Amino acid sequence: MAIPVEGETIQIHSYKHNGRIHRVWQETTVLKGTNNIVIGANERTMVTESDGRTWLTREPSICYFHAEHWFNIICMLREDGVYYYCNVSSPFVYNNGSLKYIDYDLDVKVFPDMSYTLLDEDEYEDHKRQMGYPEVIDQILHRNVEKLIGWIKHCWLPSHSRQLDAWNHGGVHRLY
Repeated sequence: MAIPVEGETIQIHSYKHNGRIHRVWQETTVLKGTNNIVIGANERTMVTESDGRTWLTREPSICYFHAEHWFNIICMLREDGVYYYCNVSSPFVYNNGSLKYIDYDLDVKVFPDMSYTLLDEDEYEDHKRQMGYPEVIDQILHRNVEKLIGWIKHCWLPSHSRQLDAWNHGGVHRLY
């Protein structure tokens, strides 16, 4: 698998289980890229939905993707603290300048005080039936929701690490 290079601009492509494109982020700057981890940053990035609608992200964010975990984490840097949007998803793959993953509907929104809300459970159940998620995928996804909630409860989300805090307090804003 190719590895994105630090400083490179990539796209992020989110798909659904049926193989259809869900959403595309046009530009994300790679802060770190390895075989297992891609960390990117963006601000006011154009996002294109599957129906063609577009919108701009509102605040700087750091995006954390892992090749082994079935979730990705977006750390949104706001005036009143760091908010997280955690997508339950397949592990990422990277090719042709794009990071790609399958979005499995379930999301966890985390607030600066580390309280959280599990979102889109109805959407998950609908898509599970419509797209025929296999039982093994269902089990993997629910185990990873539990893992993610454990990370939240123990404050193990990426921006709590020293490395991302260092990027947050100097390196990230120089990219914009």
